[in-house]
Amino acid sequence: MAYGVVVYLFMNLGVLPLSGVPHPIKPMTLASRINGVLAVGLFIGLTISLLIRRNTSSTCGPTSTPTTVYNSGIVKPVPTRSRRSVRVAPALKTDDRLGRIIRLLMDHATVVVSGTKIADEIGTSRSDVWRLIQQLRSLGVEVAGHPATGYQLRTVPDLLLSDVLSPLIKSTIFQHIHHYYKIGSTNSAAMEAAGAGAAEGSVFLAEEQIAGRGRGANAWHSARSEGIYCSVVLRPNLPPSEALILSLAAGLAVHSAVQEIDARVHPDLKWPNDLLLEGKKFCGILTEMNAEATRVRYVVVGVGINVNQPKFPEELRNSATSLRLATGTEWSRVEVAATLLKSLHREYRDLLDKPNARESVLHRFAEHSSYVRGRKMHIEENGGFDGVTEGLDSRGFLKVRTTQGLRTVLSGTVRAH
Repeated sequence: MAYGVVVYLFMNLGVLPLSGVPHPIKPMTLASRINGVLAVGLFIGLTISLLIRRNTSSTCGPTSTPTTVYNSGIVKPVPTRSRRSVRVAPALKTDDRLGRIIRLLMDHATVVVSGTKIADEIGTSRSDVWRLIQQLRSLGVEVAGHPATGYQLRTVPDLLLSDVLSPLIKSTIFQHIHHYYKIGSTNSAAMEAAGAGAAEGSVFLAEEQIAGRGRGANAWHSARSEGIYCSVVLRPNLPPSEALILSLAAGLAVHSAVQEIDARVHPDLKWPNDLLLEGKKFCGILTEMNAEATRVRYVVVGVGINVNQPKFPEELRNSATSLRLATGTEWSRVEVAATLLKSLHREYRDLLDKPNARESVLHRFAEHSSYVRGRKMHIEENGGFDGVTEGLDSRGFLKVRTTQGLRTVLSGTVRAH
């Protein structure tokens, strides 16, 4: 449109003829021509200014969808005014061939496997096999040998690869495993995938997170290949009001998984989404959902477990621990992850299929928690208040007796005195 108006003005100044049509032009005074040129210059300047503004505004559109906490441990994305955010480089999924090589070497653990056999099995070249072996070594996998002699695993790697985990969880809904060596946040990746239609039971695992998230604005310390950083996509036929029960059930799943591996370990469930050993946190759960008024579209349950961390940064040493620090022994992350997913599958199916499942979740959570009843607490909600816990209500919220009466905690950080 702007181009057409400019052409029209130039034609009326006698600069452009109409194509194929004689264009008699009346003589114009010098002043008229000068005024016309000034008008065109002003028009062009305004047009360029508008275009610059349009292009500038288009780079400042919505860049992220922040989250609003509706109750403890449950986070729901909501639209808001645009704000600038730091761009994080997209995470790259692990090359599936790495897992297939490890699976092949594990299946032939007592012999040396030639590069030619590996290449044939995974459908690639011997030069690619060498490159992939080098990549595995850079990730800490101990592979002996070289192209001339073949390859053999020195130790079984404790990596949460799909080819390693899948055979252990065949009976569960978790059949779509996405593994990353490094990612911003598994919860963020799972929420994005769920919004794009990822199947229920999709699992997102990472060896390391560089932007791991806890509840609220808290970060999650995610050391490389020492913990479990796992998020799963669920599509329950539940109203949004039931979402907290899912978070409590996930806590029970972690509790059961740990005790199944070592019955001597007794995790303490801290409402609503933490598990502690000897008073220190070793697991956190972050549940996020996308929902309509009456139904949940999808839920992402994120579980972070400190497994084999030998130490923590100075600022976390008094509040964080790991299974290794608490027990004095190293744990198999593959075993913990597989047992967790099987336990989470059982809790989820029971919650959907059994008529009294909600009451069971509330009862068992209280049974395995020293925080739910008879504990002096400080609640950082509505300016903060103190009280003594008196159990959970029928929705899973925490009841606290204060000097002003009984209060129900819907959100906020809970700290023991």
